[in-house]
Amino acid sequence: MTTQRSDLTRRQFLGVTATSAAVAAFGQLPRALAAGPPKRKTILSFYCDDTSPRPAGAKAFQLFLDYCAQQGIKGESSCILGMGGASITRKPTDDERAYLDQIARAWECGLGSHLEIMTHGGRFDFEANRAPKDAQHEGVWLYEPEEAVEQYERYFGNNIAEGERANVRFSGFTWPGCGCEACTKRYKELKAARHTAPNPAMWKALLNLAKQGKFRGPTVPCFFDSSEQDYGAHRKTSDGKYGVYDLMPNAGDKFATYRNSDRSEFLDADYYITADGKSGIVVRHVAAGAPYCLFYGHWQGLNPVNGLGWKAFNTVVERIRQHLEGRVVWMRPSEITDRYHQADGWSFLDTL
Repeated sequence: MTTQRSDLTRRQFLGVTATSAAVAAFGQLPRALAAGPPKRKTILSFYCDDTSPRPAGAKAFQLFLDYCAQQGIKGESSCILGMGGASITRKPTDDERAYLDQIARAWECGLGSHLEIMTHGGRFDFEANRAPKDAQHEGVWLYEPEEAVEQYERYFGNNIAEGERANVRFSGFTWPGCGCEACTKRYKELKAARHTAPNPAMWKALLNLAKQGKFRGPTVPCFFDSSEQDYGAHRKTSDGKYGVYDLMPNAGDKFATYRNSDRSEFLDADYYITADGKSGIVVRHVAAGAPYCLFYGHWQGLNPVNGLGWKAFNTVVERIRQHLEGRVVWMRPSEITDRYHQADGWSFLDTL
C-alpha cells in the first residue's frame, strides 16, 4: 500500500470509536481483567500488510520467513497477486516465481497468508488478467451497499483460485484501504449516507468460501480497523464450526510504516517494549491480562533488505523474549479465531 490508507480510511472515514465496554469488545472479560494479577498468558501476533515481491525482491521475504521460523514468532502477511498489474501466478518472472515459492512455505515458518485483495487497487478482470484503468478500487467496493453475496463470493473465489495455481493457500482477509481522490470522495458519500461499515454480504461471502474449504481453516480472521483500547475478536457471521471475525489489532505500526520513514513518529521500538521491559504497549497489554496483543506493520518498512523498520522489529522480538518469556505465546491470527470460535470465548487461554 502506497497511499494514506492507514491514516484516512481506518480512522477518518470510519469515524467510529467503539462505544462498547470491554465486555463487548472481548466477548467475555478474561478472568485476569476482572480482578487480581494476570493468570493467563497473552497471545502475541502481527499482521504485515502490502507484502509483495515489488519493494525488495523475493530474497527479502525468504529472509523474513527464516527469521520468523528461527525465533518461533507467528503472524500473517498479505499476498497481493495482481499488485503489479497482472497475476504473477500466470507468467511469473524468475523473482516472482521465487516469491511464490516462499509464500507457499510461509505457513510452515509460522505465517499465514491474507487476501488484501487481488490488486490493492482497481478491481481485477480475471479473464483479461488486468485491472481496467477506470475500475473502482477494491477497498471501497467492499462498502458498496448494493453489492450481493454472489458478486463478492465470485471475486474472492477467483482470487483464491489464482493462489491455488502456485500452491498458495489463504488463511484470512485484510481490507485494502486507499486515500486516492476517487476513493476519498466515494467514502465521504457513503459516510453521508450512513454506510460506514463493510457490506454484510462481504462477510457472508467469506463464510461461504470457508465452508467450501477455500481457506486453510474453518474461521477467517479479518483486519479492518484497530484500536489500542476498544478492540476484540468480533464475530461477523458464523454457521456451526465456521466463522468470520474482525480480529482487531490493539497495537499500531511503529516499524517505519508504509512510508519507510525513520522519523520517530513512524519508527519506535520503545512504543512496543522499552529496553528495561517496564513500558510499552505490549507490556501494558500483558500486565492488564489482555487476551492478546496484535500489532501490524507494512512490508515497505518491515522487509529485511531495505526496510528501515527491520532492526526495530528484531529489537522488539529480542526484548519480548528477554522480559516476557513465559507470559506470552505466539499464534497466527487464524489460530486465534479458530480457538476463540471453538471455545465460544477466551476460555481456551486457561490451557495455554
